[in-house]
Amino acid sequence: MGSLNTMNKPHAVCIPFPAQGHINPMLKLAKLLHLKGFHITFVNTEYNHKRLLKARGPDSLKGLSSFRFQTIPDGLPESDLDATQDIPSLCDSTRRTCLPHFRNLLTKINNSDAPPISCIVSDGVMSFTLDVAEELGVPEVLFWTTSACGFMCYLQYEQLIEEGLTPLKDTSYITNGYLESTIDWIPGIKKIRLRDIPSFIRTTDPNDIMLDFVKWECGRAGRASAIILNTFDALEHEVLEAFSSILPPVYSIGPLNLLVKQVNDKELEAIGSNLWKESDCMEWLDTKESSSVVYVNFGSIAVMTSEQLIEFAWGLANSYKSFLWVIRPDLVAGENAILPPEFVKQTQNRGLLSNWCSQEQVLTHPAVGGYLTHSGWNSTLESVCGGVPMICWPFFAEQQTNCHFCCKKWGIGLEIEDVNRDKIENLVTELMDGAKGKEMKHKVLQWKELAEGAASSFNGSSFLNLDNMVHEVLLGNTVKN
Repeated sequence: MGSLNTMNKPHAVCIPFPAQGHINPMLKLAKLLHLKGFHITFVNTEYNHKRLLKARGPDSLKGLSSFRFQTIPDGLPESDLDATQDIPSLCDSTRRTCLPHFRNLLTKINNSDAPPISCIVSDGVMSFTLDVAEELGVPEVLFWTTSACGFMCYLQYEQLIEEGLTPLKDTSYITNGYLESTIDWIPGIKKIRLRDIPSFIRTTDPNDIMLDFVKWECGRAGRASAIILNTFDALEHEVLEAFSSILPPVYSIGPLNLLVKQVNDKELEAIGSNLWKESDCMEWLDTKESSSVVYVNFGSIAVMTSEQLIEFAWGLANSYKSFLWVIRPDLVAGENAILPPEFVKQTQNRGLLSNWCSQEQVLTHPAVGGYLTHSGWNSTLESVCGGVPMICWPFFAEQQTNCHFCCKKWGIGLEIEDVNRDKIENLVTELMDGAKGKEMKHKVLQWKELAEGAASSFNGSSFLNLDNMVHEVLLGNTVKN
C-alpha cells in the first residue's frame, strides 16, 4: 500500500480521445496537474499505447510512480498500421464500446495502491466518462481540444439541423455556392459562411456518423462540472464570453505549450506523446538564415491525393524558398506518399523531408519564417507562440473555422482555395517576401506577446484560470446532479 501521505493526494484520471492532436494537449495538462500535487493516471487506448512504445522505446512510460499509464480497448479490430484510425469509425466505436472498460479500469485503480480517484479529466468527445464520474460521485471536467470558435460552432449543430441547413439536399450543394451563404446567429461570432463551420455539416446523409456524434457529445457537455479549452482570453474573447449563458463554467487555460514550459522537472519532461518516431531537423535548421524556411506539415490525420501532393511539391520548388516538409507515410489516401524524383533532385540543397519532428521546437526556431498548415488547433496555437504566420489548407472538422479566424479575424493566415502549383508558389512568395506577409508577421508577433502574457505565472489569465479551475472544481467536490 502507498504511504498515508501519498494516499491523501488528489488523483486525476486523464483520458484523451485516441488521436495525436488530442493526446498531446491532454498530456500537457496532466503534467501541469501533476505539478500541482495530483497523482495522475493517463488512459490511452491499447492501440495507441503500443504505437507510443514503438515510437519512443519500451521503457519510455515507466518514469514516475505518481504518473501512471493505463489502457482500455477502443473496440476496433486489431491493426498493425502506424497511422491514425479512421475517425468516424473511432468516434462510433469509443461511444458504443468504451464505457464498461473504463468503469472496470477505475474500479481496479480504486482497489490498488494508488490514492482513491478524486476527479476525471476527459476529452470533450469521450463523454461516456461522465456516467462513471457520476457513479463515483467525483467532479469531471471536459477538455475540448478545439478552439473556442470551433467548439461554439459545434454547439450549433442541433440548430443547423433544425433549420434545415444540414444535411445538404444533394452533393451539388458542395460546389454550387450554397456553402458561401452566411449566418449571423452564432453567439460570439458575427458572420460566418457555412463553409467555415466545422466540415461535418457537408454531408447529404441524415444518419451521418460525425453529424450525429458531434450533436450527441455537445448535448452531454452541460453535465460536466466545468469545461476547459486550450486557448487564451485575448485571442477568443467574444466567443469565450458568449459561453457563460450556455454551459457550465468554461475556463480558457492555454496555450498549454507555454504553461508547460514552466515545468522544471526532468522526469516529467521525458514523458512524450508522439506516436511517430521523431527525426532531428534542428541541425539542418541551424544552417539556415533567420526567417528563411517554410515549414510544411499537415498534421496527423489530413490526407490528400497524389495529384495534390505533386502540386504542393512543385509550388514549393518554384518558390525557390528553403523548406522543411513533414510527410507522414500515410499522407496520401490509399497509397504511399511518393514525390517526383525530379522535384527531389531540384530541391535537394534547400529542402529537407522528414517523417515526423518535434513541431514546437521547429516553430520556435529562428530560421522558420512561415508555416504551411492544415489549421489544426494545436498547430495554430504553436504557430502563434512561435510568432510564425501561416498559409492555411484546412482538411476537416473545425480546421475550416480556425482557418477563417486566422485569415479574416486575427490577420495571421492566407487561405489556399484550391491546390494548384502556381497559386501555392504565389502564396509562399507572398508569405515570405510580400507586403501582406510582413503585415501578418507583425500581427502574429503581437498575438505571441499576448499568449505569453496569458501563460505568465504572475497574473496571466490562463495561469490564473487553471489555478481557479483546480481549486474550484477538481478539489472543490462540485459534483453536478
